[in-house]
Amino acid sequence: MSPSPSSPAVRLEHLGKRFGATDAVTDLSLTVPAGEVFGFLGPNGAGKSTTIRLLLGLLRPTSGSAEVFGVPAGDVERAHRHLAYVPADVALWPGLTGRECLDLLAGIGPGTDAAHRDELVERFALDPARRAGTYSTGNRQKVALVAAFATRAPLLVLDEPTSGLDPLMERVFRACIAEAAARGQTVFLSSHQLAEVEAVCSRVGILRAGRLAEVAGLADLRRLHRLEVTADLPRPATDLGPLSALPGVTDLRRPAPQRLELSLSGPPGAVLRALADADVTRLQVREPTLEEIFLDYYGQAGR
Repeated sequence: MSPSPSSPAVRLEHLGKRFGATDAVTDLSLTVPAGEVFGFLGPNGAGKSTTIRLLLGLLRPTSGSAEVFGVPAGDVERAHRHLAYVPADVALWPGLTGRECLDLLAGIGPGTDAAHRDELVERFALDPARRAGTYSTGNRQKVALVAAFATRAPLLVLDEPTSGLDPLMERVFRACIAEAAARGQTVFLSSHQLAEVEAVCSRVGILRAGRLAEVAGLADLRRLHRLEVTADLPRPATDLGPLSALPGVTDLRRPAPQRLELSLSGPPGAVLRALADADVTRLQVREPTLEEIFLDYYGQAGR
């Protein structure tokens, strides 16, 4: 059964989940169109995994709804025909070999490309002849990733999928995400590893304490925030007043007698002209990392 071409891959409408007196997810509305690689950001405890369990139909929402390609998440049999899932902590059948686990997963999923699966086994350096009970955390994760990337599921739901992987395997993972996107598959990637999301996602949602704080493209998030400027001078700076009065300049500081640092929001022209008049010997301007942006959102919400 093919998904409806007019339906988004993921639709969450005023989704909420309460455990006793605790609101794990509150009034969460989000739409992920088909073919997008979407990053779902938040630290442990923000509600990411609870949201994913609601999307998978593993939990019943307290309020609102979740859909996968127009199919209610609660209709697990139909919804799961359209997706493959990799959890944060993979549990396998310890008495089966890796190959037998892959075969079993292929039999219950939405279809598997066997030749591509064999290629993925090589790329992830997985020994499929070993019993799953002897696998490390990373090797169990590899089995789930190979099974997911080998499917033709239109939606891949990945919840902290690289836990236990070494940096080389993380590079393989990122390449597989790009290949899945090129095939037209949708990827819903939950992570607190911001560099990972920055490398593969086109749009991100930031979850804080069960609420969606922001949804935007990476470039849009950066434009909402500052530039960090560092300038080395030929002689110690004395009067910083004119520079601090320029539009957009905040947090002007002097970590050394001949070095200035400042944060800048908005166009940099006025600041660059002022620094040029000061005969700057070295100038560094950088955009904040996604991690810094992420922490800013939390800090602003806390304030």
